[in-house]
Formats: sequence, structure tokens, C-alpha cells
Amino acid sequence: MTEYGVTLGQAIPPFRGATAGGLFIDADTYAGRWWVLYFYPRDNTPGCTTEARDFERLLPEFTACGAAVVGVSTDSLASHEAFCRKQGLSFPLIADTDQSVSRAFDVIRMKQMYGKAFEGIERSTFLIDPAGMIRHIWRKVKVPGHAEAVLAELAARMD
Repeated sequence: MTEYGVTLGQAIPPFRGATAGGLFIDADTYAGRWWVLYFYPRDNTPGCTTEARDFERLLPEFTACGAAVVGVSTDSLASHEAFCRKQGLSFPLIADTDQSVSRAFDVIRMKQMYGKAFEGIERSTFLIDPAGMIRHIWRKVKVPGHAEAVLAELAARMD
């Protein structure tokens, strides 16, 4: 039995999430191409900002591989819009305020901060193939070098 409900080699779960400009991303949005779906805890925090900047910096290389990048957190659309403006992000961020997307991908975990337990996003990334199958999963992500590792995994699958 696995610790997680979403596993390698399975089809991505059905979901639908709002992004800036009244757009929605769902399980079929990127059908026919590779894409990266990464979950992060909170806009404008040091680790999350670094991770977003790293994906943005490498976005031309992801695009050259034919892949899209999408971020997800439980922050509001307004928060995402401000975060994108401030950090110069050009890829979409899903505002998962009801945690439905995060729960579909099984990234909500019990966490502790300052001695208090709470539910929150476990930093995780999914590499999804053109058929909508999960080809690589990173859980409990450490930010330094992560975007590069995702790009390397994608590039290896292009060969």
C-alpha cells in the first residue's frame, strides 16, 4: 500500500482550477503535450518565490521541449496576480482556494509550525506526458536545483 493516493504511471485525476483572467485549467488543457504541474505552499515566501523564479528562468527550455509549466497553491487569484506581477512570472498559477486540485493530487499533508499542527501543501511536482499519464513525481521537494532536475527529467524523455 502506498502512502500517497496518486502514483507514478497513472492517469492524472480529473480537476479544474481557476487562473488569472478568468481562465481555467483542467486535466485536458495540455492534452497532447508534456507539462509540469507543481504545488507550492504560499505566494511571496522565500522558498516559493525562489522556486517560481527558477521555473520562470528555465521556461524557454521547457517550452523548447514542448512542455508547459503550471503552479498551484491555495492562495487567491488576487494573490497570484500580484505574485506574478512582482516576480515577472509568465506561466499560469491555479488559485486552489478550496484545495480541490491539491486534494486530487494528494499533496495536502499535516504540517507543524511553531508547535501547531495544520493542513497544508507538501511541495510536490508532477511530470505529465502527452497522454495525461504521470511519468515522474517529486514529493517533499527541496527548492535548490529542483526546476533544473525537472527539466533534466523532461529532456531525458525527449531523447
